[in-house]
Amino acid sequence: MPLVRLVDLLQTATPAAKPSSTAFAALIWWLVPLFAVSGAIFYVIWTSRFKDKFDNETSRSVDRFQLFQQTLRDSDTER
Repeated sequence: MPLVRLVDLLQTATPAAKPSSTAFAALIWWLVPLFAVSGAIFYVIWTSRFKDKFDNETSRSVDRFQLFQQTLRDSDTER
């Protein structure tokens, strides 16, 4: 008897819970694309604004590394 009562309670609770589940699903379908688009816009703005700075630091770092390599080559030829 308690199992039948539990099934009855679940069946009566299901229609009441369904609208909130639908509302939650609709909220997710709106929020996920909203965050994706805002994240994409933030990424484009961030990379376009700071790209020159990072390119400059990268080329400077590469130049220093090549100078270091050249110094090692020069020291090998002196021996």
